[in-house]
Amino acid sequence: MSDKIIKSEAEWRSQLTAEQYHVAREHGTERAFTGALDKHYEKGTYSCVCCGENLFSSETKFNSGSGWPSFYEKLDADAITETVDDSFGMRRTEVQCSRCDAHLGHVFPDGPAPTGLRYCINSASLSFKDAE
Repeated sequence: MSDKIIKSEAEWRSQLTAEQYHVAREHGTERAFTGALDKHYEKGTYSCVCCGENLFSSETKFNSGSGWPSFYEKLDADAITETVDDSFGMRRTEVQCSRCDAHLGHVFPDGPAPTGLRYCINSASLSFKDAE
């Protein structure tokens, strides 16, 4: 992971769209099946929309049917921070970009082999880089 990125809320607002800001900086969620990257299956790398940190490989993306991009493994163990999220009357594990603390989504223990994990990630929190 690269050095920690810290910006003011005004700097984040000027860099991101309203939806990206709401999801990544205010811990929001885009509506299911509306994100641009849900049904996206090009080869490449999914990165944090806020800081560009590489988070997931297209090789670990799968169609979970949940309406959000899903991955069974993160690209680098240090790229994502996991914390307990007790909001909305349920216990979940939130995932954030370790470099800039952007909210990405949640991870659940109902994914495919080999990890059994499903990183359920908002498209608004991601950018995509084609494989070269």
